[in-house]
Amino acid sequence: MLENVNLKRKLSDAEYASVLPGLQRRLYDLEKTCWDHRISSIIVFEGWDAAGKGTAISTLTQRLDPRGFKLHSISAPRAFELNRPWLRRFWLLVPPAGEMAIFDQSWYSRVLAERVEGLVPEKDWRAAYSDIIDFERTLADDGTVIVKFFLHISRKEQEKRFKAIEANPLEAWRVTKSDWARHKKYAEYLAASEDILDRTEESHASWTIVEATSRRWARTKILRAVIAALEQRLGTLTPPMETPEQAAAADAESVDAIEPLDDGGES
Repeated sequence: MLENVNLKRKLSDAEYASVLPGLQRRLYDLEKTCWDHRISSIIVFEGWDAAGKGTAISTLTQRLDPRGFKLHSISAPRAFELNRPWLRRFWLLVPPAGEMAIFDQSWYSRVLAERVEGLVPEKDWRAAYSDIIDFERTLADDGTVIVKFFLHISRKEQEKRFKAIEANPLEAWRVTKSDWARHKKYAEYLAASEDILDRTEESHASWTIVEATSRRWARTKILRAVIAALEQRLGTLTPPMETPEQAAAADAESVDAIEPLDDGGES
């Protein structure tokens, strides 16, 4: 699956600047409508180290009302959490009605990093698949919108980005020995990722594979996917699209705020 993804997809800086403001405004309108109608949503970001998850999230949330969403950056479970049901810490982060929860990594660590690094027994990570499917099904049945992204880059691109980050004295701290160790296991992580995408693809919680070599392409694809999912859930409650005149006026005010992107690496 992932090996057949076209990682050469890209957008020019001009194309990116022309579409981004409108997508961000549309997402803001949908966020407000979901708040008004008490429709919650969960946005999951998984993918390779240095694939651009953090900056994609920044672009996604840049124009949102901060009162309407919460960002959760997931790390390894703490000692006391290991003695509780493993999904408990994620249940505690389920968004209230009307709010959006964004996960920078998620419960999928159980069947990805914890699996590949041997941090849990095989029987546990295998059992986690049914736990995850039940978890997402319960949330969807309660009306929560679930959108899951896997940001994909090649092994060569990941190495290139690690080296570019290390070459910057102000950014070098971001690349650790653990990052390089995981890079050496790229093939193992690829196999585990393929397994996840195959076994947890559901109509109520589907995966969007994001070709992330081009940051412009990745960010616009993510915005469009979230917008489409919220519009589908809202149905007849979906707010009207802005007119061309409204879009032109709004673009004139916001286009100067978009920073040109050097698309040759992660930012």
